Amino acid sequence: MLQGKELILSTKKYALEDPRSSWIQTVSTLLLLLAAQWSSLLAPLLILRVAGSVATGLLIIRFFIIFHDYQHHTILHNSRAAKVVMTFFGLYILTPPSIWKRSHDHHHQHNSKLFSADIGSYPIVTKTRFLAMSTRERMGYLAIRHPLTILLGYFTMFIWGMCLRSFISSPKKHTDSVVALVLHGTISAAIWYFFGFEGWLLGVFLPFFLGQAIGAYLFYAQHNFPGVVFKDRCGWTYEGAALESSSYMQMSPFMQWCTGNIGFHHIHHLNCRIPFYRLPRVMKEIPELQTAKTTSLHPRDVRDCLRLKVWDPERQQMIGFREIYADFQGSPGLAQKS
Repeated sequence: MLQGKELILSTKKYALEDPRSSWIQTVSTLLLLLAAQWSSLLAPLLILRVAGSVATGLLIIRFFIIFHDYQHHTILHNSRAAKVVMTFFGLYILTPPSIWKRSHDHHHQHNSKLFSADIGSYPIVTKTRFLAMSTRERMGYLAIRHPLTILLGYFTMFIWGMCLRSFISSPKKHTDSVVALVLHGTISAAIWYFFGFEGWLLGVFLPFFLGQAIGAYLFYAQHNFPGVVFKDRCGWTYEGAALESSSYMQMSPFMQWCTGNIGFHHIHHLNCRIPFYRLPRVMKEIPELQTAKTTSLHPRDVRDCLRLKVWDPERQQMIGFREIYADFQGSPGLAQKS
């Protein structure tokens, strides 16, 4: 059984880009995205425009994974053409490269560490910390992790989190956050002007709302699922965080394609230099990666992921309101404090 550094090294041979495959995946997805966008605006029948709108949202997710691999320097790193396309795409979908790369690189280096789990990810606190919070602090914490916040990811995660919040916190570092808002707003206004409210609804709002809601949930469920493990500085290891704190999300072949194989998230965290189109092969050929902790897009699994609120070191698991409430009732001093 491969473990630790040996397991990481076993993935090294897969961390090689095939430029031809990278370009085929990039160009084909981009052309499909443009075709779906055209259909959402100009198809002769309403049902075709709606279908084009939904397809645009799903293809935004797929191209985002390609953008994500590019930002990891996994594919097309030295291509000027790719840099132009990826920069424009990142700005248009409200993911300014400066904030995305900084926060996402931190997330990979510190995944599942309790002391920094909220940088580039959804915040995690221990049960003890949660019970010691004021009512206002609890409400703020729970609001960030609330299902409605995830559903409204277009506004909460991208417009606010990626753009407005990053610029307010550091205007000099994140000027591209304003550029993203201006570019996105300008294109949205132009579509409304030329195609009317329906054109904006189907060509901009619905695709972004759908794509970024699914994207926000995927990012949540990849590290917030039954069986996930969080650790402090002492017990943390890079490979342990990949295998114990990153899920394998089982999907249909169609959704696996739409999400660019990001469901093989434990492998991606083990070695982020593996191109997305090689991830299924890695899992197939390395037995140690086939026993990953799993979740799925089944409503039951979505419910089980969303109910998780805080990390309980005593139980060594994430717990929900039922367990929190029972512990809270058993702590009169904490109840009186709040």
